[in-house]
Order: sequence, then structure tokens, then C-alpha cells
Amino acid sequence: MIAQASGVLADNEVFGYQRQIFSDPAVAGYDELVDMTQVEEIQLPSHARARELAELSASMDHPAHETRFAIVAPQNVAFGIGRMYEMLREMQPGSGKKVGVFRTTEEALAFLGRVGEGGSE
Repeated sequence: MIAQASGVLADNEVFGYQRQIFSDPAVAGYDELVDMTQVEEIQLPSHARARELAELSASMDHPAHETRFAIVAPQNVAFGIGRMYEMLREMQPGSGKKVGVFRTTEEALAFLGRVGEGGSE
């Protein structure tokens, strides 16, 4: 599953995406790639929201499916927030999703085991 964000990425959009997409049992077991290449600004009211997102995300993991989640974040701020989320997610009990944050689509696709399927960075 691939999602692309652009422009201003607001806190409510990130949480809304998580709740909407991962409450659907049809996506259980799918790997995910979020491409933040076109994001110009990230609006988080506080760093605590990254922890809350990690908690929410882990609580929605399907226990029978270990999956991967790649974030493409070439910008420094997006990359840093992504790495913070990655670490917080790993600390969540019951987290069934391996998170990786990358500067290029090619690196993200390799992490997902999809080498040669796209990306021209």
C-alpha cells in the first residue's frame, strides 16, 4: 500500500489516516510506504503527538501479521520526525510492524523487499 502526502501535513490528517486505513480488516498484513517527498511543512502541536501516534498505531497492528512500514522523507525535519516515530514504535508492546525511514524511494522499496519496482532518486 502506498500513500503520498504533500503540502502541509497536519496532525489531524496523520491520525485520521491511521484510524481510517488501519481500522479496515482488508489491509491487515499489507506492507506500507508513505512518501513524504512533497511535504513542505509538518504541523505537530507537540513531540508528544509522535508518541501518541506510535501507541495508536501499535494498538491497531494485527497480531498474526508482521509487516513493514517505510517512510520516504528526504527533508531533514520529516526525516527526524520519522526516526523519532520509528524509535517510539519499536518501544510499544505488541508492535507488529517494522518501521524504516529513508531518504529515497529506492531505499524504502529495498526495505520492503520490492527492489526494482520504482523510484528514480
